[in-house]
Amino acid sequence: MSADADKNDQSSTAAIVEPLPLENIFTLFGYLILVVAVALSAFQIWQGITSTISATYFRPVHLSWVLVLIFLHYPLIDNRHNKLYIPGRVVDLILCMLTVFAGYRLWIFDYNDIDHLLYGLSITDLISGCVLLGLLMEGCRRTVGWVMVFIALLFLSYSAFGDLLPGTLATKSYTLQELIQFQIYSANGVFGSALGIAATTVFVFVLFGAFLEVTGAGKFFIDLAFSIAGKYRGGPAKAAVLASAGLGSISGSAIANTVTTGSVTIPMMKKLGYTPEQSAGIEAAASTGGQIMPPIMGAGAFVMAQFTGVPYSDIMLTSIAPAILYFFCTLLYVHLMACKLNLQTQSRTQAVISVMKDGAHHLIPLLLITLLLMLAYSPLLVGVAGCAAVLLTSALRKHSRIGVSKFISGMKNGALLALPISVACGAAGIIVGVVGQTGIGLQFTQFVMDFSGGYLLIALLLVSIVALVLGMGLPVTAAYIVLAVMAVPMLGDFGLPVLSAHLIVFWLSQTSNVTPPIALAAFAGAGVANANPMKSSVEAFKLAGGLFIIPIMMAYTDLLNPDAGLIPFIFALLQATIVIVSIAIAIEGYMLRKLTLVERLIALGAVPLILFNPYNIGVAGIVIILILLALQWRNRDIIETNKSDD
Repeated sequence: MSADADKNDQSSTAAIVEPLPLENIFTLFGYLILVVAVALSAFQIWQGITSTISATYFRPVHLSWVLVLIFLHYPLIDNRHNKLYIPGRVVDLILCMLTVFAGYRLWIFDYNDIDHLLYGLSITDLISGCVLLGLLMEGCRRTVGWVMVFIALLFLSYSAFGDLLPGTLATKSYTLQELIQFQIYSANGVFGSALGIAATTVFVFVLFGAFLEVTGAGKFFIDLAFSIAGKYRGGPAKAAVLASAGLGSISGSAIANTVTTGSVTIPMMKKLGYTPEQSAGIEAAASTGGQIMPPIMGAGAFVMAQFTGVPYSDIMLTSIAPAILYFFCTLLYVHLMACKLNLQTQSRTQAVISVMKDGAHHLIPLLLITLLLMLAYSPLLVGVAGCAAVLLTSALRKHSRIGVSKFISGMKNGALLALPISVACGAAGIIVGVVGQTGIGLQFTQFVMDFSGGYLLIALLLVSIVALVLGMGLPVTAAYIVLAVMAVPMLGDFGLPVLSAHLIVFWLSQTSNVTPPIALAAFAGAGVANANPMKSSVEAFKLAGGLFIIPIMMAYTDLLNPDAGLIPFIFALLQATIVIVSIAIAIEGYMLRKLTLVERLIALGAVPLILFNPYNIGVAGIVIILILLALQWRNRDIIETNKSDD
């Protein structure tokens, strides 16, 4: 072969192995995202420790940083093989520059100068405000979806054109100048309390969860759950519930938890004998419960503390009993399913002591943050302390010790996980601002009061429907914020305490994850289980029945009122437990053995007696269920005796 031929062959090979310009661009953006995300996490930790920047300036900086990262991480054209990918990336960079420009204008804005209140904003500031509002909508579209954008724009339109509406719906219309002043250059709109909580406490707790994941704590929780529940009937399903209780609140997302724990638990449930739809439904219901489980109850709980003025430690303590009831409800359904299917136990499970020996140190950060929250330390500082505790405790054992690469990965993942929360809270701030500016919340309250006829149960049903509709397109935190602004005053008119009303709304905001026709957590579980999405959502809806039952118990009993006395509180727990059992056995048709149709109807008929206690005969419903249990036990003994005689 000639030298020229060899040279040509080498040139051809070099042309093949040389990265394409498109790949270079993709890699460049990957490094850029890494740097911006890690820098954001570092900045948030620094601000959490020092509180150097005041909230007035910190919130715009946070939102601007988040929007830049969104435009880098969520490209306009997400298919890099599309010929428009590079032009789309150019647009993304332009949006990043516009974000920096708008953020800079807010940074140098003099809030102490009242000229903007007397004479209006300068043209540059007005344009900057409009640009930032538009960028926020685009950031929401990329991370949360069109529904959030549509609702925010609908409320803004109400502020701008409310005078054109008829009757009681009409309100004063506001000019563009007034809208931008209120929404951007004040703490009443985008940069209100919702974004304030997302930019501080929520961010560091999301980062806390990211560090737990990279240090192996997630695997420890799953292993611990299997070691505790795996040896019982339907063990993998019960382990899924326990693992989700421990991991769900840390992940901050029911969908993320469904995919994470479901990748382990769903195949095992299917292997044991659960149908794919049941497996997906169990995991979705359990993962949704993680958002209501103390000590970390998702982003909405921190927003609740800000809205109500109630210390987070009090919210956490008040939420323990309802959360336990929810998981009892889910475990009960799982157990009844296993009994009906006659599923066997696992032959081998790892001993609890062995799991604890390898990973007990992962519990230290959780115990620390629980203790600090109970001692009423600032949740922001508690979150920072939790992040430090995770890194320090992971270093105690060789197998959980992380290097620089995993530390950076945790910093990056924490920032990326926080993006949808921050922009959703910013958009929700628009809605909160419009409600306060126009007074539409009072009109909503009056409408529900009139439509319900003064009956609390009907009002709760209406709020549940609104929560479902909102939840089909909004993240849980955003749905809760909207409902808190609109529905809590109405529930207060029925005599419910502020914290009770907020917790009811908070629970109802979770229902969209498991309720057909759009049940996002159930759909995610169906993807892992290779199951029918709609059937999976029906199973999840049934298993997560506590999300609907327990808020009613919150409204009608002393479940959220331990101050009422120990006896009323215990009776409320008993009421809620019996109601959950009654509904579960009526739906599943199984108690200690298969129920007849008459027995199922009797169990279902006991529910309103226990729940509403008409004419103070609620105890009769409890007695009915206890009698049914005794008859089931007696008949089971007779059946077993006959089998032994045979």
